Amino acid sequence: MPDRPDVAAVLAYLRELQDRLTQALEIADGTATFREDAWERPATGGALAGGGRTRVLREGAVFEQAGINLSHVAGTRLPPSATAQRPELAGCGFEAMGVSLVIHPRNPHIPTSHANIRFFNAVRDDAEPVWWFGGGFDLTPCYGFEEDCVHWHRTARAACEPFGADVYPRFKRWCDQYFFLKHRNEPRGIGGLFFDDLNEWGFERCFAFLRSVGDHYLPAYLPIVERRRELPYGEREREFQLYRRGRYVEFNLVYDRGTLFGLQSGGRTESILMSLPPRVRWEYDWRPEPGTPEARLSEFFLRPRDWLAGFPDAREDRRV
Repeated sequence: MPDRPDVAAVLAYLRELQDRLTQALEIADGTATFREDAWERPATGGALAGGGRTRVLREGAVFEQAGINLSHVAGTRLPPSATAQRPELAGCGFEAMGVSLVIHPRNPHIPTSHANIRFFNAVRDDAEPVWWFGGGFDLTPCYGFEEDCVHWHRTARAACEPFGADVYPRFKRWCDQYFFLKHRNEPRGIGGLFFDDLNEWGFERCFAFLRSVGDHYLPAYLPIVERRRELPYGEREREFQLYRRGRYVEFNLVYDRGTLFGLQSGGRTESILMSLPPRVRWEYDWRPEPGTPEARLSEFFLRPRDWLAGFPDAREDRRV
């Protein structure tokens, strides 16, 4: 049986992380600031109770929209999305907390970015609580650059290295499998890290790993933002960005565990759906012209691969 968790320490870290992410993204954008909605939901009739801080930045110089959500909720019954891998916990009460972040940049050459770290504590009658951590981060480019992919995965590997040589390959593979649109038969992006149901190392080591993942997000993403923010683009690139955002919406509404958990548990709808982009488009049976950067995205970048082994010498601005 894993050791008893320090729930207060986890919540304190999540609060500090949200503040740190907020400050760094405001500095990176340079013009816009986050609006905060602090919300609370009292316990009534067994429904989901708790609160959180939803922060959203809109119409910035760099970020068209960015959202950072902190939530800490409890309920009397875990929803199906939380017990899919743990059917023995169906019907248990629970406490859940986490920070989730989604960034939709203005320039199509800057990738969309997502990060999430979370903690669950399931409470069973007359039994020790069952806890676990989950989360990760992933990158969704519209226009691919090998250097960005390598940097992203090098930083993901650095987050995992203190915890064993097998951790990055394991959670990188899980990310590739998780962020996959089955109905499109394509990945959402170029991956990163994804883990769930993590308690096998004991609380202190699992919590340290969660912190490492959270602390490596900004070093993974901000250098990519700085490299791509001034690249020129026109209507063609913007329309392709809006089209690719449609895939992002499809994944979040059909497959994403965090979205499903929030909706199934009766969470705050505005906070749950803050991950969706402000502008998006769909087009019937659209296909890119052969030989274009738009075609290269699907043909080359949206393929699960070992970026660190296959591209040790990725060069600046190399797309093909």
